Amino acid sequence: MPTPKRSNWFTNFVSSEDGPTAVEYAVILALIVVVTLTSVSFVGKKSKRNFRQVRNALR
Repeated sequence: MPTPKRSNWFTNFVSSEDGPTAVEYAVILALIVVVTLTSVSFVGKKSKRNFRQVRNALR
């Protein structure tokens, strides 16, 4: 029984250098996204607290 084109393409992709490299780049990108979102969330919370303190001081 012939293999479908999709699985043949996937097997070639994984066995070549492109497959592992693409996976490595995807993992690195995911880590960058997580670190960025965490940093933005942390800075946003601190900024919100600072703005709230300024607002309360001006009242």
